[in-house]
Parts: sequence; C-alpha cells; structure tokens
Amino acid sequence: MNNAYKTDSDALIRLGKSVIETELQAIGDLQDRINDDFASACRYILDCKGRTVVIGMGKSGHIGNKIAATLASTGTPAFFVHPSEASHGDLGMITAQDVVIALSNSGETDEITALLPVIEHLQVPLISLTGNSDSSLARAANINIDVSVSEEACPLDLAPTSSTTAALIMGDALAITLLEARGFNIDDFALSHPGGTLGRRLLLRVKNIMHSGDEIPCVYEDTLLSNTLVEMTRKGLGATAIIDANNHVLGIFTDGDVRRALDAGMDVHKTKISEVMTSGCKTIEANVLAVEALSMMETHKINALLVVDSAYVLIGALNMHDLLHARVV
Repeated sequence: MNNAYKTDSDALIRLGKSVIETELQAIGDLQDRINDDFASACRYILDCKGRTVVIGMGKSGHIGNKIAATLASTGTPAFFVHPSEASHGDLGMITAQDVVIALSNSGETDEITALLPVIEHLQVPLISLTGNSDSSLARAANINIDVSVSEEACPLDLAPTSSTTAALIMGDALAITLLEARGFNIDDFALSHPGGTLGRRLLLRVKNIMHSGDEIPCVYEDTLLSNTLVEMTRKGLGATAIIDANNHVLGIFTDGDVRRALDAGMDVHKTKISEVMTSGCKTIEANVLAVEALSMMETHKINALLVVDSAYVLIGALNMHDLLHARVV
C-alpha cells in the first residue's frame, strides 16, 4: 500500500470535488439514454400484471435493492431478489406475470447470467441496466438500458462509483416516470407510508384522535363557573364545551377565559358559565384531516377545538397536546 497520504485540506477538498465532477458527468450522459428503449421498459412494467422483480449482485445488488424499494413506494409493486439465493430456490418467487430488472455493469455477472435460461423459460420480460450493450445480459434482455460511464470516480477506475450512481439515477427515472404515468398521487403515497410523518398528516383524521363520550369536557349553560372549573380540571383538556339540553354547542370556555374571569373579579360561586363563555366558537367535524385541525388552531391562535356533527351536536374535543401526541405537529 502506498503510504504517501495527501492530508492537507486543499488536497482533500480537491479530491472530493473531483469525485463529484466525475459522477455529475456520468449523470449528465444519461440524458441521451432516456429514449425509446426507456419508454419500452416503462410500458413493460406498466403492463405487468404481477410484480417487478429486481436482481443485482454486489454493489449493483445494493442499488437494485434501493430501486425496488423506490418502485414499491411509488405505486409499482416490486421486490429485490438476491441472484445467489435465486439459484437456490428463491427463483420460485418469480412468476410468469412478473417483469425482471437485472443490474450488472459488466453484463457478465455469473450469478445473473446463470438465471437467464430460467427467466427465458418463464417467458418473463427482462429489462437490463448494463454498462455493456454487447454483454450476455444485454443480448438476452427484451430491453437493455445503457448505464455505461466513461470512467469511475475511483482514481484506480476500479471501485464502482460512477457506474452505481448512474444505475441508481436511471432507476429513479423509471420509478418516477411510472409514478406520473399511473397518476399516483399524494394520497396514494400516504397509503404506502402510514408510519411516516407524511402518512400521518394525510391519513389521520380528527375522529382518530379526538376525545369522545365521557372524556369530553362539557357543561350546560346554567352551570356555575365553580362547577365548570371542576369539570375542566377533571377532564384535563384546558377547555370545556357549553351545550344546551340537546347537546348543541353554544360556546367554549378555556384556561385563558378562566384567567380573564378571575382578573375581572368574577364570583365563581355566583357567575353562570353562559355569562363568560365564548359564543360562536370554532368547531370542526370528525372526518376532517387532523392536519386541518392543526391549521385551524394555528390560524386562530387557539389550543382546543370542539368536534361536532352536521347538526352541530357535540361529539368530541381535542387540543394541541392531542395533535402533538399523534405526531401531526
């Protein structure tokens, strides 16, 4: 090993920038590869009745795994199969309804070429991403997409760098083109990402996080302020609804209103809640997205909302802490 390390800052910065410049050139060269072959590959996948199976070995396998994950999360059912495992039983995961995408820079990877006769026997459409259009894999494929690079970013021109970047970018181009072609929208994306922040913001509704039944703080309009404070303390939401005999919402009373009432010298044992409540308060319906409840609270600078049905009957309540706990914020 050569121990003549280049450790000064200028040299290290120069080397890092050189890598990026080389890979940027490789990415730029892909523009001309978005052609009829690319369009045909997209049509094969769009017409697929099964799933898109991605295979690749070594570094190409890592890229293939990422491509499969991106496809699956953007509306194209897909999974990755390791070619070595495929030769020992996992090839049974591929059906005649599927499409195979095979990645190999050389196009001569033994573990992949060994699978070609079986893929041909299954009559499964094969799309290859190779750096060698005259390779065994490219010739066997129904469609070969050229992801060749003029040089690797590695100064030895050995470590897969530019070539894996090119394959990854082409995989992204396929996935996002297919997303657009399918009309895959933000709601579809949320359904495939229910555990993420975006999924929660697009799927979680007020009814999923609101307090209901006995958990709702509420009093009648003739309730004394002292008893109202007991109800607010017991339910712990920082507010209470004021309702009539038919459970219609008449107003709201919050922690902030408590402070203002006490500052005004109100007698809590003689004042009725109807005298100090906020009439015409903001309400929301149960089927509304929780993120809209958040927007309403932020817009009107309030910390609690009453949930009503179409007849303005009280059915729930929530506050900012509920949104925080549900990780909507």
